[in-house]
Amino acid sequence: MDLSSAAWVFHDTRLIICCLIAIATIIVLISATKLPPFLSILVGTFIAGIGAGLPAEAVAKAFSKGAGGILGEAGIIIALGAMLGALMAESGAADRIASTLLGLGKGKALPWVMALVAMVIGLPLFFEVGLVMMVPIIFVMARQSNQPLLKIAIPALAGMTTLHALMPPHPGPLIAVSALHADLGLTMLLGFCVAVPAVILAGPLYGNWLSKRMHIEEPAELGELFSAKPSAMRQPSFGISLLIILLPVILMLGSTLAKIAMEPESNIALTLKFLGEPLVALGIAVLAATVCLGWANGISREHVGGTLRKSLAPIAVLLLTIGAGGGLKQTLLDAGVSQTISKVAEGAHMPYLLLAWLIAVALRQATGSATVATTTTAGILAPMMAGLAPVEASLVALVIGAGSVFFCHVNDAGFWMVREYFGLQLKQTIWVWSVLQTIVSVVGLIGTSLLWHFLV
Repeated sequence: MDLSSAAWVFHDTRLIICCLIAIATIIVLISATKLPPFLSILVGTFIAGIGAGLPAEAVAKAFSKGAGGILGEAGIIIALGAMLGALMAESGAADRIASTLLGLGKGKALPWVMALVAMVIGLPLFFEVGLVMMVPIIFVMARQSNQPLLKIAIPALAGMTTLHALMPPHPGPLIAVSALHADLGLTMLLGFCVAVPAVILAGPLYGNWLSKRMHIEEPAELGELFSAKPSAMRQPSFGISLLIILLPVILMLGSTLAKIAMEPESNIALTLKFLGEPLVALGIAVLAATVCLGWANGISREHVGGTLRKSLAPIAVLLLTIGAGGGLKQTLLDAGVSQTISKVAEGAHMPYLLLAWLIAVALRQATGSATVATTTTAGILAPMMAGLAPVEASLVALVIGAGSVFFCHVNDAGFWMVREYFGLQLKQTIWVWSVLQTIVSVVGLIGTSLLWHFLV
């Protein structure tokens, strides 16, 4: 039987209650008892899984599967990003880029420049990849401009996460476009129209407001890693520095264009797809940085090797925490939380955009996965939206993406990435990340609703 069309049963109520208890437990353990996030999430996972009726062994397997899955996708990328950031700091490339950007946008204009740079970098990149590339630039920019770290960081976070939620070819919007048979080009055009005001409100404006009310310092280890005094005999040029940081962007953009505009099995398309894999693209960037920013600038091979090794130590806690978040997400999925949310959606009667947004919000809150929220929401709605006009289908696809980023919290790997990278407390992370994403989500709903009103 299709669970999404089955009747609500006691298990569904118990599952929702257990999810809420688990999330509350994680928050209390981290904020009150000061347990490390990894252990806190592990305890919360077993509370949710066993409380929902899963055997303890199944919970352990689900946790391991989820942790391994997220670390297999993001762990190596984060490690390569840390290496790239350390090389850029050690060589002076990060300082060179920051100095040039400061010349383009001083004072009040700087957060707007950061938002624009983040949107350019975030267009072809997964959020995790864009974040690990932007963090060194964020730290150096804040230091050189003497502006609050949050005032620089929040516009960058907003630029990347908004495009990740609303703009194909990112996985979430692309899945919704495919499921609803929407037009890709039209969705990208409308997505850009919605993304711009979302970035403005969640980025420079919110960052300016929050930075006046919350002050954070650079985390000691990562701050030291990305603020190393240049060891190069001469600083690399702005062109070389920019090329290195944009190399993964160029390679991944080439892969995207190959998927859209080339024969799938042609040699050129296959080559571009291979080079555009995030792991490959970042690996090439690290090798290029080793040669162009390190050896060619007079830094010894021993010093470059030491810099690469030193870059991995500060991210150990980050990787463990992200893995735990992936384990919690997988346990909730195995317990059937997405099917429970689907049952609620099946009986709802409301406007298409609001229904799509609310389903995506509920699924994201429960599972911690934007991909699961988008895929499941699109699957639920596809049969009832078969006759939509192209503009309508595109707007529904976009509003699903907007709903999938609403108030991301402790079951979201991105939540823990932001917390660890910027050395935040749990409450601070909610203000910096959860509220930021909520602004993006709500503006996405309002923007698509306005476009629906004028275009449909």
